[in-house]
Amino acid sequence: MHTDKLVDEKSVSIAAKLLEQGELVAVPTETVYGLAADARQPHAVAKIFAAKGRPADHPLIVHIAHASKLSDWAKTVPDTALLLAEAFWPGPLTLILEKQETVSDVVTGGHPSVGLRCPAHPLMLALLNELDTDRCTFCESL
Repeated sequence: MHTDKLVDEKSVSIAAKLLEQGELVAVPTETVYGLAADARQPHAVAKIFAAKGRPADHPLIVHIAHASKLSDWAKTVPDTALLLAEAFWPGPLTLILEKQETVSDVVTGGHPSVGLRCPAHPLMLALLNELDTDRCTFCESL
């Protein structure tokens, strides 16, 4: 398994390519460093569980670039969720919403909900924006 660490703006493009290839990347958020995988690739997500020895029923948080991506992951987005996102994102707020049917059970640990967050760290946001807008990464603290 290949894992690289996101440390500066030059590494953002490299990290994005690795994520698209199903690899893991260590990324900063405003609170911790985490392991990231492309959340649309269940085999890549499974690598996080394997690397951490994490139980498969413990969900991970999907990181998105902005609130407009909530509906890509959540079946419904209540007005209160949008208000919270507008008030506290980017930042250390995770919204737990009912997942879209297209969201892999690997990501959610088999649960019907998904955790969504827009991180405040500039490198993580740069990485999310480098990936095309239909993709996200998700993280687990190291």
